[in-house]
Amino acid sequence: MAQAQPTTDTRPPGPNGLPPMANRPSGSATPELRQGPEGATSAPPAILIDGVSKWYGDVVAVSDVSFGIGPGVTALLGPNGAGKSTLLKMIAGLLATSSGRVTVHGEPVRGRPATYRRIGLVPEQEEIYPFLTGREFVRLNAYLQKLPDVEAATDRALGTVEMRDVADRKLGGYSKGMRQRIKVAAALVHNPDVLLMDEPLNGTDPVQRANLIGLIEQIGASGRTVLVSSHVLEEVERFAGNIVVIINGKLAAAGDYRTIRDKIDTRPHLVRIRAADPRRLAAALIGDPATVSVEVDAGGLILAQTAEARSFYRAVTALAQRNGIRLYEIQPADDSLNSVFAYLVER
Repeated sequence: MAQAQPTTDTRPPGPNGLPPMANRPSGSATPELRQGPEGATSAPPAILIDGVSKWYGDVVAVSDVSFGIGPGVTALLGPNGAGKSTLLKMIAGLLATSSGRVTVHGEPVRGRPATYRRIGLVPEQEEIYPFLTGREFVRLNAYLQKLPDVEAATDRALGTVEMRDVADRKLGGYSKGMRQRIKVAAALVHNPDVLLMDEPLNGTDPVQRANLIGLIEQIGASGRTVLVSSHVLEEVERFAGNIVVIINGKLAAAGDYRTIRDKIDTRPHLVRIRAADPRRLAAALIGDPATVSVEVDAGGLILAQTAEARSFYRAVTALAQRNGIRLYEIQPADDSLNSVFAYLVER
């Protein structure tokens, strides 16, 4: 399919005094995402991906991907194995490209310590030491960044993620949501203006997920450029106005989230729901016009199909509240997500 040509507006700089972005390379035709109000003056992309490919022998992980993004939150969306993590590692300078170039604020990344210091990375893997306290973990990252005032930077980062009150507990005793937040603190300790987050919501419960989404929005609103990978379509709507969709290592779509989502909302979506009283909630969902079908398996898991995803999600929350039923989880099922991504490929 033809490569998408995404464009977005830039948001005004935040109050943290971020440095201005470098000029965009002359002659570049790479599409640039725009974020912010319509008609705002566009600026060069903070992150520029230009014809990037990565292969391992005969295996192609990323194939000729080009896009640019600026300040605010952009979601890197795609099914598991699509190449999202590989792309993030190339942007972070942890992997060399096989072809093409990656620049951050106009500067190459790979092998450039000065550019590394402008980037914060929150990896998907649990890159923490369970014997350290949260404060020690963040302080270690501040020390490795050679910051002039390690203690002040550590305390500031802990405050940003609201972890000061548990900072002296061992990481081994942290919940999943707490571990994700402390990884964000470590990535922010040197005050980078580009933040890369690889599946930060994986494994979190609804409360933890809501807290992390609020944090992502806060960081994006501060003027930083935030790129967040996810394979869950419904999560993206809550924190990103723009998306880049990667499928089988190729750029499938990019641009305003709602424009793309409106085109795929007519496809059936399969939603997985866990609740305190699944059968009563399922009975209530049957009467909602957004529901196509509902079933409850032997373990009490609700599997509902809908062709109007946004209306359905609102209905689930409203019906649960009205009937006094506690919700534990609402997630798109993987098969439904794959059908959405397949739709983009077929376009």
